[in-house]
Amino acid sequence: MKENEVLNTGTTTLGLVCKECLVLAADKRATAGNFIANKKTEKVIPINDSMALTTSGVVSDIQLLIKLLKAELNLKTIRVEREPSVKEAANLLTNIIYNNVRKMSMIPGITHFLLGGFDIQLRLYDLYADGSITEVDDFVASGSGSVIAYGLLEATYKKDMTEAEGVELAIKAVNSAMQRDSASGDGIDVYVINRSGIKKAAQKKVNTKAE
Repeated sequence: MKENEVLNTGTTTLGLVCKECLVLAADKRATAGNFIANKKTEKVIPINDSMALTTSGVVSDIQLLIKLLKAELNLKTIRVEREPSVKEAANLLTNIIYNNVRKMSMIPGITHFLLGGFDIQLRLYDLYADGSITEVDDFVASGSGSVIAYGLLEATYKKDMTEAEGVELAIKAVNSAMQRDSASGDGIDVYVINRSGIKKAAQKKVNTKAE
């Protein structure tokens, strides 16, 4: 399997930095090659009361890495007697990704996460499949539909958007990807993270079939 085929995970997820919140969004379709394996997949996952991440890649690796991350964050909370910062969580997860992707395996452990949260301030990180980490101060997208989503985000995103504007843009960007990317579809989940915590801001069923 070629490297670009491995890294081309079938999904659309995105993160937006708004004036007083972060917006994370994703479609709900899980694929196995050309087969639609699940139409109700949760791809935005709360990690604790102040952090959440979006997921794309090999499902078994995603599930294992999230379990490891949650366990390590709980242990760190006990050891240092405080909640881990978003930066600490991002660095921990990217180390796990780095080690996971370099294991000898017949099935490459490819995962791509967008991690956002609030501690002293809002922070959004792009944790790429090779174990690299980038802090994002505007917007980021992942998955096979990300190229389409980026087109809308580049043209429409602006600094200091309100929560309502961010949620609306996230829905439009994921929806635009779903119209052209066959690996993305079946609905949209949108979460908002602010100083009060995490909430599901929208859940939409979207029909991408031809009328």
